[in-house]
Amino acid sequence: MAKSAKAPVGVQARSTEDDSHELTPERLLELYRRMLLIRRFEEKAGQLYGMGLIGGFCHLYIGQEAVVVGMQAAAAPVDTLVTSYRDHGHMLACGMDPKGVMAELTGRRGGYSKGKGGSMHMFSREKNFFGGHGIVGAQVPIGTGLAFGHKYKADGGVSHTYLGDGAINQGQVAEAFNMAALWKLPVVYIIENNKYGMGTAVERASATAELYRRGESFGIPGHQVNGMDVTAVYRAGGEALAHARSGAGPVIVEMKTYRYRGHSMSDPAKYRPKEELAKMRKESDPIDTLSHRLLEEKIVDEAKLKEIDREVKAVVTDAAEFAQQSPEPDPSELYTDILREA
Repeated sequence: MAKSAKAPVGVQARSTEDDSHELTPERLLELYRRMLLIRRFEEKAGQLYGMGLIGGFCHLYIGQEAVVVGMQAAAAPVDTLVTSYRDHGHMLACGMDPKGVMAELTGRRGGYSKGKGGSMHMFSREKNFFGGHGIVGAQVPIGTGLAFGHKYKADGGVSHTYLGDGAINQGQVAEAFNMAALWKLPVVYIIENNKYGMGTAVERASATAELYRRGESFGIPGHQVNGMDVTAVYRAGGEALAHARSGAGPVIVEMKTYRYRGHSMSDPAKYRPKEELAKMRKESDPIDTLSHRLLEEKIVDEAKLKEIDREVKAVVTDAAEFAQQSPEPDPSELYTDILREA
């Protein structure tokens, strides 16, 4: 789908033939399960939004599951992650409890931010997830700061800093790139290029559509990756993380991906042709692509895939039930968590 840039300096690119050694059948099956969990969770979130149980903004990750699942498969436990407002998939990929995530979406006390953050603002220090952020591009300086923390503590961690194609033109992004390169910070900037920043095609917003090259003036190497293929993401992510972890500085990986839904639940996505969406679903769906491989290599049969789907749906149903049964925050919560005494 996408062409690939050279591997970062000092990193040996992994060949396609190596994939069978790195990704065991058990690991491939786990990647499938994780992507399916995100897909089913987001579908349920869309249903709850339509029922009026989720308010405010809600940006679904359907279609982009391979990006964060592949990156997290290559991550180390000490790594940190920060992203933008399309964040539910990242939370689940980090291992956050679907019940707590869904409860936060519905504004309930059992949510990760006690029902006060909603879709775009929840965190988990336990899982090293430093939040979704509603201000476009604002998470990039934060992720760069997380990388500074890793370097200062010498803990071997890397900051996974996600941003979209719409955020790449923000001035603070360029400033963060400069600082990360100057100080050789351990950060991988993951550009989730789903072709549209809200309703504007990337070609209409960026003078160059090769977003992985945005770090060249700072000496930051970049890759362009098929973000619809979880194994391609895993390989490229492993290379980028190894480069950053070695002390060689930041890396940019542009994940060419695609969102099936509108920018948010209020977006009918009329700016793109229906044929484009249908073609992506038919030819590039990350879950279908991996399921075909699992079947072709006889890792599983159709019955096993249906069993996994039932198990995942049960997890999501439990999360939705938990969310609806969890009480709303007490009004007094308006005055908590707003100040920390130094």
